[in-house]
Amino acid sequence: MTATQSLLAALLAPLLSAALITFFFRRRGVIASTISVVAAAAIFIFSLFAIREMGTGSVVASWDWLTFGNFNVSMGFFFDGTAATMLTMVAFVGFLIHVFSLGYMADDKARARFFGGLSIFMFSMLGIILADNLIMIFVFWELVGFSSYMLIGHYLDTEEAAAASKKAFIVNRIGDLGFLVGIVYAYWHFGTTNISEMHGIVAANADLVNAVIAACLMCGFIGKSAQFPLHVWLPDAMAGPTPVSALIHAATMVAAGVYFLIRIAFLFPESVLGGIGILGTSVAVYAGFCAYGQNDIKKILAYSTLSQLGYMAAAFGLGFPGIALFHLITHAFFKALLFLGAGSIIHGCHHEQDIFKMGGIFKKMPITSITFVLGVLALCGVYGFSGFYSKDAILIAAGLDGTLLFFLLTGGAFLTAGYMGRLVWIVFFGKPKSDAASHAHESGFTMLLPLIVLAVLSVTGGWLQFWPEQLGHIIHLDEVKLHNAAGYADKHHLVLILGSAAWIVGLLGSLLFYGKGATEDQLEKRAAPVYGFLKDRLWFDEIYGYYVAKIQQRFAGLLSVLDVFVIKGVLVRGSAGLVGLIGMCSKSQHVGSIHGYVYWFLAGLIFFWVVATGVLKAF
Repeated sequence: MTATQSLLAALLAPLLSAALITFFFRRRGVIASTISVVAAAAIFIFSLFAIREMGTGSVVASWDWLTFGNFNVSMGFFFDGTAATMLTMVAFVGFLIHVFSLGYMADDKARARFFGGLSIFMFSMLGIILADNLIMIFVFWELVGFSSYMLIGHYLDTEEAAAASKKAFIVNRIGDLGFLVGIVYAYWHFGTTNISEMHGIVAANADLVNAVIAACLMCGFIGKSAQFPLHVWLPDAMAGPTPVSALIHAATMVAAGVYFLIRIAFLFPESVLGGIGILGTSVAVYAGFCAYGQNDIKKILAYSTLSQLGYMAAAFGLGFPGIALFHLITHAFFKALLFLGAGSIIHGCHHEQDIFKMGGIFKKMPITSITFVLGVLALCGVYGFSGFYSKDAILIAAGLDGTLLFFLLTGGAFLTAGYMGRLVWIVFFGKPKSDAASHAHESGFTMLLPLIVLAVLSVTGGWLQFWPEQLGHIIHLDEVKLHNAAGYADKHHLVLILGSAAWIVGLLGSLLFYGKGATEDQLEKRAAPVYGFLKDRLWFDEIYGYYVAKIQQRFAGLLSVLDVFVIKGVLVRGSAGLVGLIGMCSKSQHVGSIHGYVYWFLAGLIFFWVVATGVLKAF
């Protein structure tokens, strides 16, 4: 089996799974879940075959899809070390999440629909990873948006899930509009949307790099990876099932934006890169503060994801796309672990999500608790864990570039340890604070196995020396570049000191401030205005809501009136339209209400009085 055949099999396996579930097993949850899990395993197996056949080179294959005159749209694979690294992570973590879902969704009546959604999502995500041109990426990009809409709204009978799915879909379409404009401009500018061909053109003539194209394409990243100002959809998306949060909003979909930037890094001039660095740093710090105002365990992790995506964006903006990919991979391991661990806790506590209604979970669910704490240590960057290697590399890169970003990102590390310590001390220690927590129980084997595997990867996932030769080539290049930079040794020692201080101070400080098994939020109790400010998240949702209701909707209503009455009524139909318009206005006054008729009677009396007294003659 050639590498191209293996990649094609990996891509089509989840599509076949979704088709079988949709047409034959919509009411057979057990069979549907089995088919979906087998498809996820097939993705991972075929991915390994493709990587083995690829060796240290790359795989390029293309087929004509659509032809319009001289314009041809192709579908093809561009499979190199970067794509192989991303594919391995998505395939393996995706498979573990599928296995976890067997236990978590066992009692769900719509289990078949859920697993069908997982399969179509995997198909869409693989398409983005393997695509060799911008148009193919955009097609699968939109399929990812559709599948995430379907999965976020899985609990469609709840208002929260319905609103969250619509919000995610609409906000992402705003970013995708800029993405689409960038694709059109790139084709006009380069004469192609093929990634390899554009790279060759830029390599031959660096002056062809265009800041406008880069900025437009970046809009897709801003929407998909939930960056300012389109970040508002991600916390609300926690209304979906917890495995969806782990797969889409921690390991894969939100990371697709960062991966896309890495694929087209050659298109970005220094001016745009600087903006991405500032944007990512801002999100990292902002999300860290917002996490302190959340009591929902999943929303705390959602803001943690926003923060870590900011770190990835900052690394890319600093000129280290390999380091951004490194943190993307390690983050996928420990954040998938944390979301699945949260899902295990929620499942064991009979779907309770408020951390102040938990407590004492360590005794009730020891395996889940231990694996979750390992994920927290990786997220906080404790020495030896996977997060330490990738996050410290970002901090060193920031330190070499300048002081402001370095201190802001280091401050973000302190914030991370603080809000994760708050979660750990309140949830796992003390006494149960609700009936659900007092009756919590350990999860089954299918839910615990993925936690254990991800816990191991959260420790060892950052040990690059054990990675296969075909994976992480771009990461190794940036690591060498970082080590050879002037002042690296000094910054490395400084980051070791500050990074260690961050997790020690953050975890111990949260223990001293909140205490074990706290029954109420000490920040809300001691500094209510500060807590309220953090809980309101700078009022982004309120501002957007006001804009949509008071400005956009009214402007849309005005345009509708102009379209119906002026353009369609008068300009198109002429005098007939004018007569019809007068008739519609007259008819609308017959409301069947005595009060309305009294007003018209008074208006008529006033009109006759004006005419009779000659008031009009004065004008």
